[in-house]
Amino acid sequence: MRYILLLRGVNVGGKNKVEMRELSAWLTAAGFEEVGSYINSGNLFFSSDDHKESCISKIKALLEKHYDFSVPFALLTKEEYLKERAALPAWWQEEMARRDVLFYACGMDTDRVRDFIEKSALYNEVVYLGRHAVFWGKYDEAEYLKTIYHKKLIKQAFYREITIRNGNTYEKIAAILENET
Repeated sequence: MRYILLLRGVNVGGKNKVEMRELSAWLTAAGFEEVGSYINSGNLFFSSDDHKESCISKIKALLEKHYDFSVPFALLTKEEYLKERAALPAWWQEEMARRDVLFYACGMDTDRVRDFIEKSALYNEVVYLGRHAVFWGKYDEAEYLKTIYHKKLIKQAFYREITIRNGNTYEKIAAILENET
């Protein structure tokens, strides 16, 4: 099975340094195959015959062994990623000031995220609650500072458990997955 591993908060502003080549080697040594990465922000691909839960356990142990900081992560199968993308509402493909994807970290309580969004009065923004992530669009850059995304999201306790990709990175990862044989 093909997987996409999305790490949270690595290599941002020189903090939480994770060398993708080194991590790829450790994943290979742990038994994962065809390991690769896309850009230096913690987007890795690999194949494994292991079930998803087994992969999660191995990755968690590997990260805890090699890094002295917490690295929350999301793990999706290729099929999960592409199925979620196929189900996106039409607005995802529209012209927007910003598009972001907030992936749920493995093991997190996604109800907290859903409750926050459902109770929030959005401001010039639109949200789609997916199975593995929240898709968030902002219509106007000039109004961005007034959005719930900007004003309140970062203050939520669950914020440290989600890993965010911008819309362009999300689409590039989808293209990589679609073009693999």
